Amino acid sequence: MDVGDIKELLTEYEIKFIRLVFSDISGQAKNIAIMADELEHAITHGVSFDASAIDGFLKVNESDLLLFPDLDTFSILPWRPSERAVARFYCYITYPDKRPFEGDGRYLLSRLEKKFSKAGYSFLVGPECEFYLFNTDEKGVPTLEPLDDAGYFDIYPLDRGEDVRREICFALERMGLKPERSHHEHGRGQNEIDFRCSSPLKAADDLMTFKTAVKAIAMQHGLYASFLPKPMEDESGNGLHVNLSLFENEENLFEKDDPKAMSFMAGILRRMKEITAFANPLPSSYERLGQFEAPSTVSWSHQNRSTLVRIPYAEGRDSRMEVRSPDPSSNPYLLISLLLSAGFEGIEDGIQPEEETAGDAISQPCLERLPERLSEALREARRSTFVKSVIPGRIVEGYLDGKGREVEEYEKNGSNHGYLIKRYFRFI
Repeated sequence: MDVGDIKELLTEYEIKFIRLVFSDISGQAKNIAIMADELEHAITHGVSFDASAIDGFLKVNESDLLLFPDLDTFSILPWRPSERAVARFYCYITYPDKRPFEGDGRYLLSRLEKKFSKAGYSFLVGPECEFYLFNTDEKGVPTLEPLDDAGYFDIYPLDRGEDVRREICFALERMGLKPERSHHEHGRGQNEIDFRCSSPLKAADDLMTFKTAVKAIAMQHGLYASFLPKPMEDESGNGLHVNLSLFENEENLFEKDDPKAMSFMAGILRRMKEITAFANPLPSSYERLGQFEAPSTVSWSHQNRSTLVRIPYAEGRDSRMEVRSPDPSSNPYLLISLLLSAGFEGIEDGIQPEEETAGDAISQPCLERLPERLSEALREARRSTFVKSVIPGRIVEGYLDGKGREVEEYEKNGSNHGYLIKRYFRFI
């Protein structure tokens, strides 16, 4: 889309407000709202903001950054009023001299896409994201009472989330996503909506859109949507399964059982312990791993859902691998950048995976284990030269230092589930 196209849409839909959206290094969406008639100035000159107020960005003595809207990400927010509507762009972040800001995950992922394309490879990425729906009290404050007591694939009246999922799917369609499946998940009040896979950058943007839409529409129903990895101790956790297809010369290498596809998978397996601090970034993340089929070992298989990586049954362009350890609290731009880079490294090194795992991968002591707590994951990331080869060192250090402080607070408050709910439940 160009500026002329955008102006026509602003007039046609009587759009008065535009949200310029970006992500902090933890993956939380942030935004600035501008009036629609300020858009052309934003496109040309950017919109400045105080980056020292965003954790992990800049210090107070170097605080100015600029947002530049990515015109291809234009969308109207369907849960906002249609009269004097609200539109949204995702943005790139630069310094005042227009240099890309190294903490901009969108820029990092788009640069890696171009690098892999020059090497002859492209990808399709399909996130599968789970979430819980909870009731709210008379003041609209979230409670820990799930919307229903339904289980996996149940239907109404046990499943009381059907109408909410339906509205979310319609909203996603209107925003350019393609919902494919929706259903009740294992946990009480737990749901999943899957949308069509796409290029890495668009997949990350789509996931951010999905999470925003889910929370907004749930709120309109008097509900609270939680993406916390483990909101209830005795129920299944929320996973973010990342499906990856690898293409060379327009051919899906997983469909062909090409050795390069296995090298790509082996590269991810090799680096997954180092990536875990980014795939599972909260203390709550480690309450989920090793429970209810969530993996806890570095392992793979074709059908075994307890392994870290699974190659599910699929045909044609749907052939893929599925990384099962990440959760929705991760930054999708950094996570996908690390996964693709690890896989590409595996192709370059020509490595192959060990034999696939039979039986319950969670309970086999001979298998290499993923980090069992965030502090362990942070140590793996700090000593990783691979992580710093993908993400600029300054951003890595800022990210890990921030997560280290979260671990200290968690341990200071007794390392218990109750603290995690109090600290994170209303924010994730």
